[in-house]
Amino acid sequence: MMAQWENIAFDRSAKPPVPMRLYEGAVKGKAPPLVLYLRGGAFLDEGRAEPECPVGKALAETGAVVLEADYSSVSHNVFPQAMECAFMALNCLGSRRKQFGGAKSQLFVAGDEAGGNVAAGVALKARDLMPGELSGQILLSPMIDPMMATRSFRKADEIGMRERWSDGWSHYLRAACGFQHPYAAPCLCSRLSGVAPALVVTSEDDPLRDETIGYAERLAASGVSVRQKIFPGGCGWTGIYRDGGGKWMEALCAEFTGFVQELSA
Repeated sequence: MMAQWENIAFDRSAKPPVPMRLYEGAVKGKAPPLVLYLRGGAFLDEGRAEPECPVGKALAETGAVVLEADYSSVSHNVFPQAMECAFMALNCLGSRRKQFGGAKSQLFVAGDEAGGNVAAGVALKARDLMPGELSGQILLSPMIDPMMATRSFRKADEIGMRERWSDGWSHYLRAACGFQHPYAAPCLCSRLSGVAPALVVTSEDDPLRDETIGYAERLAASGVSVRQKIFPGGCGWTGIYRDGGGKWMEALCAEFTGFVQELSA
């Protein structure tokens, strides 16, 4: 049965509430990892995404409990509202661990493309306002650099995303005072130390590869534990920008499981 969107009662003070969609696998332990998932959409898809999130479903099959937050329709994909909606959802999920997992469940924020940007911003804010609460961040080709000037970004035309990403950045930052705010463009943040450990994923033929790897390197240089996976070109990874799966999905789930195990150890 398809997972349905619900206004899950985390926090009655949340106005408007952030609709959530729950994914659970066939097997769940006593303290499963809890993952807040933020879907991409280039900061342009403001309507609620009806198809289930392939990555969210796959991570749930590893034994995690995944809640996909519909931050887009509530925030209209504008900074800081989008990031604040996602942070509110994470904060509420962290305070209600027993509702979906257990008191010892690890808490993660994850996102792909535009959702990866928001997830990175949420991780920074969690470091500042929820120290020690966030176990890790999972960044899948985060759309993280508004300059769009890396060498790999030249491939954006090949997959028909250059104009969409350019329009998306303009939309997301239209209410911001420039893009220098660290939560808006985390790759430009001058202080990354103390942020939650990261699993960072991209592929060799990904237009967002260079900015993704660059952010991973800056995290590591700041003393943050980073697990990085770069899929080979031609594996279909860029299908993630169209909510697609691929032969990389099983390997991604293995990386997630290894990441969780490393943090547990």
